[in-house]
Amino acid sequence: MSESVYKIIELVGTSTESWEKAAKNAVETAGKTLKNLRVAEINKLDLKVEDGKVTAYRARVTVSFKYETK
Repeated sequence: MSESVYKIIELVGTSTESWEKAAKNAVETAGKTLKNLRVAEINKLDLKVEDGKVTAYRARVTVSFKYETK
């Protein structure tokens, strides 16, 4: 097995529909510019509330990606 190095970053995705869509949005958006995403982990879920109504779902997601050696 070869040795590898991974970077871990935290993202916050949002959705007006669900936590699942918020998490998916975070990962898929990051995947447009980050290569070799490996693992995503949901760390926290919360809601944005305005005038007593839920207006957004938010998912805090940690993702890791592999550093590439040239």
